[in-house]
Amino acid sequence: MSQGGSPRAESRGHLHPLTSLIREVRAIFATMGFSLAEGPLLESEWYNFDALNVPKDHPARDMQDTFFIQDTPGYVLRTHTSPVQIRYMEEMMKQGVPPPYRIIVPGHAFRNEATDMTHEAEFTQLEGLAVGKDITLAGLKGTLEQFFKELFKGAAVEVRFRPSFFPFTEPSVEVDMRLTGAKAPEKLRDKWIELMGAGMVHPQVLKNAGVDQAKYRGFAFGMGLDRLAMLRWGIDDIRLMHSGDLRFISQF
Repeated sequence: MSQGGSPRAESRGHLHPLTSLIREVRAIFATMGFSLAEGPLLESEWYNFDALNVPKDHPARDMQDTFFIQDTPGYVLRTHTSPVQIRYMEEMMKQGVPPPYRIIVPGHAFRNEATDMTHEAEFTQLEGLAVGKDITLAGLKGTLEQFFKELFKGAAVEVRFRPSFFPFTEPSVEVDMRLTGAKAPEKLRDKWIELMGAGMVHPQVLKNAGVDQAKYRGFAFGMGLDRLAMLRWGIDDIRLMHSGDLRFISQF
């Protein structure tokens, strides 16, 4: 009650845009047979780098990119959600459950870099993994096209691949998306936007997880959900995502 005795207007809470986006992403991928997987934020160098075929001299291991844990040698704040790929496949094989596997992994990642409007030391990533006997690059493209069509309902979606390099995929691609049609957001309409890295899972990664690389193949992708949320809702500064400012949250 307010001081005058009259009822105080109820104040409703608001979902953080990333929370809302993660819920929507999970629902979309669930219709395509993907389940949810999780992993620790404090990760060993084996899972974060070695098992993912990242060489010892790779720049990502430098202090400029990675938060190493001083009191726990051999551990880092995970730099991506890809370690969950290894953990999930390894656990399934231990349980005697061979592929097919289809998982998504939304979660926090950390990189030791300067912050600005488009970069943040803490960010939210979405990992995807599919492993089976008939997994192809065409299947990856179709999966991503279906995802974007569901996310940006009403807009026509085009997806294109450009050659790239990642230690844990071969071949590797950068993924661009373009929205067309009257129902596409005006700021995004008819523009090619780079959204993620992806590719076919490197045979060595499957081997490191205990999966028979001669029998099974896989595709994987990773995208920044902060960037996707910024595009979706016209947010112009990534630092707002972790500011804790209720004026920002209340807009959603």
